[in-house]
Amino acid sequence: MNNLRIYGSAPFSVAVIHGGPGAPGYMAPVARELSATRGILEPLQTADSLEGQVQELKAVLEKHADLPVTLIGSSWGAMLSFIFAARDPTFAKKLILIGSAVYEEQYAAKIHETRLSRFSKEERQEVLALLATLNDPAASDKPAALAREGELFTKADAYDPLTLDTEVIAMEGQYELHLSVWKDAQAFRRSGELLQLGKQIQCPVVAIHGDYDPHPAEGIQKPLSTVLNNFRFILLTHCGHLPWIEREAKDEFYRILKEELS
Repeated sequence: MNNLRIYGSAPFSVAVIHGGPGAPGYMAPVARELSATRGILEPLQTADSLEGQVQELKAVLEKHADLPVTLIGSSWGAMLSFIFAARDPTFAKKLILIGSAVYEEQYAAKIHETRLSRFSKEERQEVLALLATLNDPAASDKPAALAREGELFTKADAYDPLTLDTEVIAMEGQYELHLSVWKDAQAFRRSGELLQLGKQIQCPVVAIHGDYDPHPAEGIQKPLSTVLNNFRFILLTHCGHLPWIEREAKDEFYRILKEELS
């Protein structure tokens, strides 16, 4: 799979970084919207380790970006952008973290509990069955199970969505990539090293978060405010995990995003 899509025209000083891990393509709507006035890079992560994804992102930006860049990361992509900006601070002009994953393990348990509480009885049973499949070493239909889990989680994560089509690109090894990278990320977070990396970030950081996002806002706002020198947190009302699909929050989200890029 080609690991980069390009929108608009040079200079390319903004990159949108998708989450998952292993959900390439879902930030395409954001890239398209922003490309009306600027060049946008959309790297697609294909490496199957945390370190591999950091190096892959660096290689793409070195080759195609007008450095330094503003990194707009969503969910896992926000965390990856955070790690990258700490490792290579000269590459980053600004970090914009959208619906970020949490930065301390103590906040992680709430995410699954919140999602399950939003499902019907039938959906909850389906989710638990999908999780059992994904945790079964002998199961052969894990890619399909991961895709269906993603559909259900997108529904649970949204407040009032205009669409549930996330434009994720299917690719070979998607489940294995997701499992491997997220395993690395969880270990990194659990050790405390993830949060401490924030002390190495030199650029401004802005977190945009929905009040309906199952990732608790305090799991981003509180930890990051202790390690970042230039940090702002913006909470969007009536907004879930992906602000650009939200009926009530979409316009305000794009207004804020464009203001941060101006």
